Formats: sequence, C-alpha cells, structure tokens
Amino acid sequence: MARVYNFSAGPSMLPEAVLKKAAAELLEYPGSGQSVMEMSHRSPEYQAIIEGAEALLREIMNIPANYKVLFLQGGASTQFAMVPLNLFGIAPKADFVNTGTWSKKAISEAKRYGTARVVATSEDKKFSYIPKVDKSMFDAGAAYVHITTNNTIEGTRYRILPDTGTVPLVADMSSNILSEVYDVTKFGIIYAGAQKNIAPAGVTVVIIREDLLGKALPITPTMLNYKIHADGKSLYNTPPCYCIYIAKLVFELIKQQGGVPAMQKVNEQKAKMLYDFLDNSKMFKGTVVPEDRSLMNIPFTSPAEDTDKAFIKEASAAGFVNLKGHRSVGGMRASIYNAMPVEGVEKLVDFMKKFETKNTK
Repeated sequence: MARVYNFSAGPSMLPEAVLKKAAAELLEYPGSGQSVMEMSHRSPEYQAIIEGAEALLREIMNIPANYKVLFLQGGASTQFAMVPLNLFGIAPKADFVNTGTWSKKAISEAKRYGTARVVATSEDKKFSYIPKVDKSMFDAGAAYVHITTNNTIEGTRYRILPDTGTVPLVADMSSNILSEVYDVTKFGIIYAGAQKNIAPAGVTVVIIREDLLGKALPITPTMLNYKIHADGKSLYNTPPCYCIYIAKLVFELIKQQGGVPAMQKVNEQKAKMLYDFLDNSKMFKGTVVPEDRSLMNIPFTSPAEDTDKAFIKEASAAGFVNLKGHRSVGGMRASIYNAMPVEGVEKLVDFMKKFETKNTK
C-alpha cells in the first residue's frame, strides 16, 4: 500500500527523509553496535544524541544562552500543572487568554494551585478568533501570563504576541513550534508536545528562562520541578530516548532545508492554497476569521452533516486520511504541519474541487 497523506492533528506525519534514516539506523546506530532503543541513556553515544538535539534546536530557534532546553515526558497536558507549580512561588496567581480547548484545560489545572484569572476569551463565538488584549489588562503582580499560540482544534493563531510588560509570557506552542519564526526572548517559558512538528508522541520540549528556575511551590513533586531537570540536563531519570533521537533527525532536516524561516515560507504557501479555495468554494467554508487563521490547522465545513460524512469517507478512500474534525467542533480539519508536502495540499484541493463539482446541483 502506498503512503497516504495524513492530515491528523496529532500524532501527525513525520518527514519521509527522517523515517528512512531512522529505518536505516534502527538495528544499529552508527558505530554503536546497538539500536538507540536499546542504548543506555548514560552512555557516551546517547549523550552525543541528546546534546546534539539540544544544540540543533538552539540553533534553528535562536535560543539565547540564558534559556534552558529540557526534554521531558508527560505531554503538554502535564505542563498545565508544571507551569503553575514552578511559577506560583513567585506569586500564587496568573493571567490567561482563553482561546480554546487547551487554554481551558490549562486554566482549570492552574486553579488547583492558585488563582487563574481569564483576562479575555473568544468563547462567545466558539473560539473562531483571537481576542484583542493590551498590557493594561494584565496584573503586574501575576506570576505569568499564559497563551496558546496556535489552537489545534479551533484553527486560530496569534499573529501578534501580547505585550505583558515585565510579567513572563508562557506559551503552549505544541501545534506550531518550528512552523514560523518566534523571538524566544519574548517568552519566559515555551512548551510543546512533540507529536505535531517535532517527533513521535512521548517527548515534550520546554524552553525556560534561567531566572524562572528555583521558584517552585514546596508541594511540587521532584519529577515536576524544572530545576531538577535543568540541573540533570534532561537526564535526571530515563528520558524518552528514541523520541529525542527522532527529534534530532527532524532538527537536522529543518536546518538542511533552510531553517525555520524556510519552513514558514512553505507553510504560508500551503495554507494560502487551501484558504483561497475555501474562500471561493460554493460548498466548503472556513470557520475562522481571516486575520486569525492558523497555518497549521484548517477547520472547514460543508452545508450538511451527511455531506461532511460523505466527503470524509471518499477522501479517505482516495488517500487523504484523518480529515474528520474534532469531536467538539465537527466538520473537517486539515492539519498541514511542516512534514506535509506542498503536493499533499495541492492534491487535497484538487480532490475537494472534484467532490464539489460532483455534489453541487
């Protein structure tokens, strides 16, 4: 069977070049006589892998020396607890901008350890836009301000980061890290689950400014303390070794292809192609206001649920899989992360045109 075009929101498709290299090295990592999956995380061979992964990520994201890079476990969902546990030692309160499902979960978790204040929300219009905020809306005494830079389910994205003054900005960047250029110095913490643009599910990247370490609440479990992991260089306990190895291969490929600026250029091309079709279609419509549209996750609908089902079924049979929208939203969603080739979006649009022609009276 030929490989399909996988439009899943996550776990998502990986670059074919990375899969091929991993396959070639699966039985024996060069010079080691063993697979990375068998390798001791304390071995010099694995030390080179994890240090190489960090160095590459620092290079392609231009991460300053005063930020620590951590490779952790537990997914972004664990970060919903880890962030307040580690920062509420500064002040037991934080501000949030609520832009969707994952923001709501972060807010709910933070409330277990302190005050989580919602300064703005787009829930009134089913999270179809990013609410406008300004510095005066934030509490200068808050430990941090939390945003989700790209909303996987709802298909929105921040184009302009909020100005939080001296309050650290914390970002869940799970679904758009490495897809567009960000100035890391604008953030106190960036965290991202790997299964969109980095690697298979299993590793979570955290980028944290050094001055925010050592602020954890006394109740913070050892394994949820950023300083413990920073001091242990992500090797306090056995890390998700193979996932970090795959992440290193992805970082290498991004560097070879021109870095994050090149990724952004291609992602803008892919997104424009699909949005242009949706804006001119007689059958399919996008669900997000144009100025806040995601480059990564594009939700859309047809006039009827039966048409949605027919489209998803026929698309899957044609090799375009995982286009069903999230259960909380419905409709369809095309997730077009870095690994999705331009050709995949071109062929999807062509299929959508043919489906529309066949089903429009």
